[in-house]
Amino acid sequence: MPFASSTLALTVASSCLLQPVTRPLTDLERMAAETLPHPRQVAWQQLEFTCFVHFGVNTFTGREWGTGEEDPAIFNPTDLDCDQWVTEAKNAGMKLVMLTAKHHDGFCLFQSNYTEHDVGSSPWKGGKGDVMAELAEACRRHDLKLGFYLSPADLHAIHANIYGNQSEPTKSLIPTPVPGVEHEGPHFEYVVDDYNRYFLNQLYELLTRYGPISEVWFDGANPRPGTGQTYDYKAWYDLIRKTQPQAVIAIKGPDVRWCGNEAGQTRAAEWSVIPIGGTSDNWTWPDMTDADLGSMARIEETLAEGGTLHWYPAETDTSIRHGWFWRDEEQHVRPADEMFDVWERSVGGNTVLLLNVPPDRRGLFADRDVEVLREVGRQVQRTYSRNLAAGSGVTISDTSTAEGPASLLDADPSTAWRAPDGVRSAGIVLNLPEKQRFNRVVLQEDIARFGQRVERYSIDVWLGNRWYEVARGTTVGSRRIVRLPLTEAERVRVRIIAARVSATLSEVGLYRSVE
Repeated sequence: MPFASSTLALTVASSCLLQPVTRPLTDLERMAAETLPHPRQVAWQQLEFTCFVHFGVNTFTGREWGTGEEDPAIFNPTDLDCDQWVTEAKNAGMKLVMLTAKHHDGFCLFQSNYTEHDVGSSPWKGGKGDVMAELAEACRRHDLKLGFYLSPADLHAIHANIYGNQSEPTKSLIPTPVPGVEHEGPHFEYVVDDYNRYFLNQLYELLTRYGPISEVWFDGANPRPGTGQTYDYKAWYDLIRKTQPQAVIAIKGPDVRWCGNEAGQTRAAEWSVIPIGGTSDNWTWPDMTDADLGSMARIEETLAEGGTLHWYPAETDTSIRHGWFWRDEEQHVRPADEMFDVWERSVGGNTVLLLNVPPDRRGLFADRDVEVLREVGRQVQRTYSRNLAAGSGVTISDTSTAEGPASLLDADPSTAWRAPDGVRSAGIVLNLPEKQRFNRVVLQEDIARFGQRVERYSIDVWLGNRWYEVARGTTVGSRRIVRLPLTEAERVRVRIIAARVSATLSEVGLYRSVE
């Protein structure tokens, strides 16, 4: 992503690239351009900024990874307030809150019928509390989406001889009957071993008790390798699809991939159309950390070896603190300017930003974290609440969509300009009503209808009597934020230098950040 610098680097730009450039289409290129997201993936991508909440026994021990042998009595927040979490997340512009319902230590922040290693065995609210229930209710009140993380790894289950006990898979009813407990919801049957039965039962509890779930998050962390335990992902995915079909399955799942790091960084070219080394039915969804995941060269190579194309967008996860759990108030909290930078890189780099904000031992977001969240929200609003290109005249090359040029400034990412098939290079000129000073250019594609097509673009400004190039980049996708030094112009040109099948954009915006 282009970065701001103290001076504007100007390169004389060609004045002829408004003329469409065509070449014959290939089957592979068309296949890549026509790989589209599922509606649940579109809804997830539109969230853009979401909140991870790491909370549990680790909060009270100062550990990042627990042992599984913690006494539930240590979990006793004095002032837990999920309304505070949700309010501050919303103030920052977040649209979903995701709770670590169970971390690797196995302690559950919900009332489970399948373990005593949960909030029901803690002194908090006399053993009657349920963090997941309180969060679900707070999200409903404040109109935010809800998600949860259920750790596949479970150290407590190892100590209880449930995890890795080499048990044989048997036909199992989910939810498994428990004496004195009535299950009114649907029942499912799977052939699974002891731990997968245990996991499916807890997954069922989370999926059926707390209303609509928008994201279910699994990771590949394994604090105790060598147990021999395997995970029946197909059964897990099946249960999610049958009970919460609108929920994306993230990271170790088919809907959302990890960006590849926990530092808040994205690739220069972040593709959502990804070649995988199998089919979606048999792929194991490993972490993808290569710099190039979706170029046409990578696609051609993978498909030649029997792979397939899959819409697999990235999620950028990072923490507001150094560490995922709250430890103490000596712990470093990243400043607002740094977090706004991460927001622009990730949201503006075709990913969703999942920012972790860990509650303290009171059960509250700490004051320093709240201050940062509020300032990030203010910076986002100050910068992106008004499109300085609104009201511009638009000159554009041929279009094959009914919306045409006006769609680029209508603040509706579901409308788009698109050139005819085969026209991969084209230009868009914004004739502003008056000179504007700006340092951000935002580009978007209509991913729901046209997938991800733009491979390379450039930004030009008209100064004097000629065009000067001020930035160039690679992919666009859901949103690309191009950061510039402060620039003044009354004509701005976006050149689509290369695209798959046809040049297209849904939105163009000019904005100014006060730096």
